[in-house]
Amino acid sequence: MALFDVYSLNNITITKANGSYVWDNNGVQYLDMYGGHAVISIGHTNPFWTARIKEQLDQIAFYSNSVILPIQQELSEILERVSGKKDYQLFLCNSGAEANENALKLASFHTGRKKVIAFKKSFHGRTSLAVACTDNPAIVAPVNETDNVTFLPFNDEKALKAEFEKNGKDVAAVIIEGIQGVGGIVEATPSFLKLIRSLTTQYGAVYIADSVQCGYGRSGQFFSHDIAGEDADIYTMAKGMGNGFPIGGILIAPSIKPKIGMLGTTFGGNPLACAAAVAVLEVIEKDNLLETAKTRGTYLINKLKRVNGIENIRGRGLMIGFDVPEHLSGLKQTLLYDFFVFTGEAKPNVIRLLPALNITRKQIDEFIDILEEAIDSLTPKAPPAEEVKEPTSKVVAELK
Repeated sequence: MALFDVYSLNNITITKANGSYVWDNNGVQYLDMYGGHAVISIGHTNPFWTARIKEQLDQIAFYSNSVILPIQQELSEILERVSGKKDYQLFLCNSGAEANENALKLASFHTGRKKVIAFKKSFHGRTSLAVACTDNPAIVAPVNETDNVTFLPFNDEKALKAEFEKNGKDVAAVIIEGIQGVGGIVEATPSFLKLIRSLTTQYGAVYIADSVQCGYGRSGQFFSHDIAGEDADIYTMAKGMGNGFPIGGILIAPSIKPKIGMLGTTFGGNPLACAAAVAVLEVIEKDNLLETAKTRGTYLINKLKRVNGIENIRGRGLMIGFDVPEHLSGLKQTLLYDFFVFTGEAKPNVIRLLPALNITRKQIDEFIDILEEAIDSLTPKAPPAEEVKEPTSKVVAELK
């Protein structure tokens, strides 16, 4: 049976991983500066994390949400403490797309409205509502097409005000990434996020903070949206939440009241997934990884700014991007196949860096050295200058 083609695959078979390194089936070691799309938050096969999962596996791996599962409450308590989101409610699911899907559905239930405001170059997932709010027509099937989503320019306060003035009473939700990932590492400005909070409050709409990629400490704050100093109504989470074990969730403000049957899930919040998520938060807390992400991110950005050949270095914490000029268009593949480093990309010319939050300074230095060598290997070399010959004695005599 053939596997259904999903991605353009790199011809590499990874069989082992530890910390910020992975190894292929030939024993070749790779530096992982991408963490499988920002998933690896506390390092591959973190020993504390693996022990937590093994311990849970010996007790109970799964039962449905028709019974009390104490580890769900354990997760909610540590999540409240580490995130700082007091009195929010937690709904657990399995992925980022599922988190955004349920957030949008819940916003519509809560407001009784259909319209959603999303933004250009956004990515919110591939399921029905999530992909309808994603600005990429190539992955929107005809059945997902809807007139209920309006795409506005990112960080355009004038356009957002105009849309609310025109249609505000019909808007169920505004959904926004605090830092666009697939869109190329573009930060929402604090003033834009403040305006979203103000307008959604004024018009009775729901502010959804998509933190699937830019959350869980990656920006140096637990949620990157918190740079604005305002709380959202719903935060969506996934990627770094389980360090590779599939889990997602949404934090829901107390103003949004639950109703039995409004949301549901079979596998969401299963004991194994919760054990993985609890372990991630315990490591983030005990190792102070929010501060580490902030300081290591600053260190990496400052190092990148000294590298010749790359442009527009940007980002926050360990969610970093830079532009690649045309003559270096093969940089990502060169880093992977010639220098054994995993990085990400955003079309058309952005390299994305999303390493584990506990990456070391030594590993950052290793990456910078490799990056400079890779750039040098791709940079056209100027031909040697022609040798200037000294004039012969006869020519000198004639000149005199």
